Amino acid sequence: MDRAARTPRFGVNYTPTRGWFHHWLDFDLDEVRADLDSIAALGLDHVRVFPLWPVFQPNRTLIRPRAVEQLVALADAAGERGLDVAVDGLQGHLSSFDFLPSWTTTWHRRHLYTDPDVVAAQEEYLRTLAAALADRPHFLGMTVGNEINQFSGPPHPDPDRVCSAGAARWLERMLAACEKGAPGRPHVHAEYDAAWYRDDHPFTPAQAARLGAATAVHSWVFNGTAQRHGHAGTATEHHAAYLVELSKAWATDPHRPVWLQEVGAPAPLIGPAHAARFTEATVANALDCADLWGVTWWCSHDVSRELADFPELEYGLGLLTNDRRVKPAGAALARIAAARRGREHRPAVRSTALALDVGGAEEAPGRSVCAPGGAFFEAWAALTQRGARPAVVLEELAGDPAHLSARGITEVLRVHDVTRPPA
Repeated sequence: MDRAARTPRFGVNYTPTRGWFHHWLDFDLDEVRADLDSIAALGLDHVRVFPLWPVFQPNRTLIRPRAVEQLVALADAAGERGLDVAVDGLQGHLSSFDFLPSWTTTWHRRHLYTDPDVVAAQEEYLRTLAAALADRPHFLGMTVGNEINQFSGPPHPDPDRVCSAGAARWLERMLAACEKGAPGRPHVHAEYDAAWYRDDHPFTPAQAARLGAATAVHSWVFNGTAQRHGHAGTATEHHAAYLVELSKAWATDPHRPVWLQEVGAPAPLIGPAHAARFTEATVANALDCADLWGVTWWCSHDVSRELADFPELEYGLGLLTNDRRVKPAGAALARIAAARRGREHRPAVRSTALALDVGGAEEAPGRSVCAPGGAFFEAWAALTQRGARPAVVLEELAGDPAHLSARGITEVLRVHDVTRPPA
């Protein structure tokens, strides 16, 4: 991904208005075009799209050519409207529903991350999708899958447990398969925030911040942030920025791009009356972080009330209604995108850093201090509320002059500096 000072990208995770992601079963390109027209009208520049893995690869040795053709048709329709396209591969998991092919479950139960046949089939699937789009100039690259780390442990009811070394090997193989299919494209992987917040989670911050072309972060304030701090609290409105800065602590490249790949306004914690303000504040605060590649909002269109069994918050997350009318949050993001178009992204350096001790950078066994309610999270939020712009530095690097200098850090604080009573 381009590392020069540049205009941040503004896009949306595409949720089809007709049939949600089940639209792949009854693919209608005219409906897709109408959806993409409504997205393009907001002035956004890219979409993230989601093939359903069991629809595209219903048998371990069958990747349906017609399904791949439909994905390419969707990508071409987006390109015709000035929208670049990022494609997630292994879906995997979407909006509380799991989409695993039958050859990995029940009578054919096999491990998603370690079974040789399953892993080889995943590699071929990702390579095939990437190769089908490799010659499209508007193809941004692949994401391995949407939050597929949620299959690796609690709270999933039937997890495929794996150690962190096994998770890293799997990620490296999946990213290599994407690269084989579309060489030179910026391929990434993406986890939900257990990777940053859960002590025993096998997918780690180091993997997120070091593997792939960029670090992808997913910011959801229903994780305890909004419950503790309210819909307009500093921690709530800065949660996305916090994850961007947190990710930088583990990056070996001080200017590694960070993609805010998912962020949304979940009701009732962020009610409809507050969604536009939350959108404006969240994006403005994320834009105050250096090396931000872009913001991809979740999601484009509301889920139809004709579809059953979604968690209530999922129905109203769209920037547009299910009949393609712009909502206040959609209008807010459109204004931001228009105002930032053509402007370089050069936020001031964050010269003050808060040191983070997670018991070791690689495994991060104590990373729960980073979670809402954790000592580090709350100290970072308190500093921010006081008007500071804290970066994050790992404790083991807090005394490394070269590391601090490369990031422009001139002052390092500890949690106790923030939380102790004033003299």
